[in-house]
Amino acid sequence: MTRTEAYSILTEYTKNPNLIKHALAVEAGMKAYARKYGEDEEKWGVVGLLHDFDYEIHPTLDLHPQKGSEILREKGVSEEIIRAILSHAHHTGVPRQSLMEKTLFACDELCGFITAVALVRPSKKIAEVEVGSVKKKFKDKAFARQVSREDIFKGAEELNIPIEEHVDTVLKGMQAIAEELGL
Repeated sequence: MTRTEAYSILTEYTKNPNLIKHALAVEAGMKAYARKYGEDEEKWGVVGLLHDFDYEIHPTLDLHPQKGSEILREKGVSEEIIRAILSHAHHTGVPRQSLMEKTLFACDELCGFITAVALVRPSKKIAEVEVGSVKKKFKDKAFARQVSREDIFKGAEELNIPIEEHVDTVLKGMQAIAEELGL
């Protein structure tokens, strides 16, 4: 599946600009990791783009991403990509096994958290966000309380990397597409 095909699916089912920006952020994080690990950037990016494509039409745990996986199968998306998407959600019961699956889980919540950190800056510019400022916000439980810090730390642990390195990798990926993210 190409990035163009994945983006077309994303925008067919997702109209909320913030959900599209989240998909773009996760795509950027996934591509940054693909470069780091010498993996297929386009494939990993596609996984990031599509991981929540059905959230707007299936916003409950009993449907997302399970029903979305059915749509992706109908569209001929590979089982490898579908499995990665299913594995990013605890409630599906699909264990994360591959590096791509673990990376998607690791990037998802962190992208939302980094976005929140950028948005509270006076400039609202991700270019001004640093690893230290993200780590400092982790400690503020009232900040972005809907984002699971447990999942962020578990993601870094599953990748077997320090949290600082994880934040740095995803942050740099997102900073590279700041304009697309509106940050």
